[in-house]
Amino acid sequence: MSYSTILVTEEDGVLRITLNRPERRNAMTPEMQGELIRAMEEAAASDCRVVMFAGAGEAFCAGLDLSALQGMNDKSAAEHTADAERIAQLFRTLYELPKPTIAVVHGAAVAGGTGLATMCDFTLAVPGAKFGYTEVRIGFVPAVVSAFLVLQIGEKQARDLLLTGRLFTSEDALRLGLVNEVVDAERLEAKALEVVTVLKANSPEALAATKRLLAAQSKAWLDGAIAKALAANAEARATHDFREGVAAFLEKRKPVWGKY
Repeated sequence: MSYSTILVTEEDGVLRITLNRPERRNAMTPEMQGELIRAMEEAAASDCRVVMFAGAGEAFCAGLDLSALQGMNDKSAAEHTADAERIAQLFRTLYELPKPTIAVVHGAAVAGGTGLATMCDFTLAVPGAKFGYTEVRIGFVPAVVSAFLVLQIGEKQARDLLLTGRLFTSEDALRLGLVNEVVDAERLEAKALEVVTVLKANSPEALAATKRLLAAQSKAWLDGAIAKALAANAEARATHDFREGVAAFLEKRKPVWGKY
C-alpha cells in the first residue's frame, strides 16, 4: 500500500511508521490520520512482531496542521462529527493494536502528537522533548484524548494537563507515567532496538492475547467515555470560543473569549 504523508517500512520483524511531513514538523492532516489508521490495520494483519512510530525531521508531531484549521469555522456539524470520529478511530486503533508498539520521540509531540506518542505501549523520548495537550488554548476541547489520558495517569493529573494546556518536558512525562524512559538522542534508536529484542523473545501469541485482554478490560468504560467525548466535541465546535480561538490562532493574535 502506498502512502503520501507517512513512510511504512518493515525490517527484521519491525514495522516502522514514520510521520513524513518534516517541512510541517509532521503536523497532522485528515489525510495523515487516515493513513496512520490504514498502516496500523496493515500492521495488525501482517507477520510483523513490533510496530514503531517515529517522526521525520526535527519533530515527532506538532499537532494539527494549519491547513486543517483553515476553513474549520465553515464546516458543517456533520463534517465536525466526521473529524472527531476519525480521531477517535485513530487512537482506538492504536490502543487496541494487537502488536506491541514503541514511540521514539526526538522532538516536539504536541496535542494529537502527544496522544499518538504516549498511547504506545513504550514511549522513549530524548531529554527536553516537549509534550502538551494544548487544545484549550485555542478554544478546542481535548475530548477524545481525555478518555485515554484518564486511563493512563488518573483524573487528578489529567485535569492538570488538560485544563492548563501547558507544555511539559520528557522528564515531566516520565514522572507522570506517560514516558517509559528518557534517552540521550544518540542512544534513542539503540534503546528502541533493545526493547524490540526483549519483545521478540516473547511469545507473539501471548503478547497479542495480553494486549487484547488489557483492551477488553477497559472496553466498556472507553465505549461510554468516547461517546461522551464525541458529543462534547460536537457541542464545543458550535461555540463562540471555538470560532474565536481558531480565528485568533490563524491571525496570530490573542483570542477574545466570550463570557461563560
